[in-house]
Amino acid sequence: MTIPITLRLPDDLAKRYDRLAKETGRTTSYYMTAALSDSIDQLEYEYGILKQVEDFRAGRLETYSLDEVREMPKPDA
Repeated sequence: MTIPITLRLPDDLAKRYDRLAKETGRTTSYYMTAALSDSIDQLEYEYGILKQVEDFRAGRLETYSLDEVREMPKPDA
């Protein structure tokens, strides 16, 4: 299932997608979907890290000192 979406692009970027579509016989939608699909994993990862940093700074994360980590039982190897 696909969902139609409206997206505003800078003119130069839209022209590049149009040119690529014409040169390859694919649709601009195909290339935009491919670009969005390729980038979502990286975006989720990066913004997830930023959220953890924000939570750390706000004191919402459980943290351990180095001494506490050293005292933790080691997992069975």
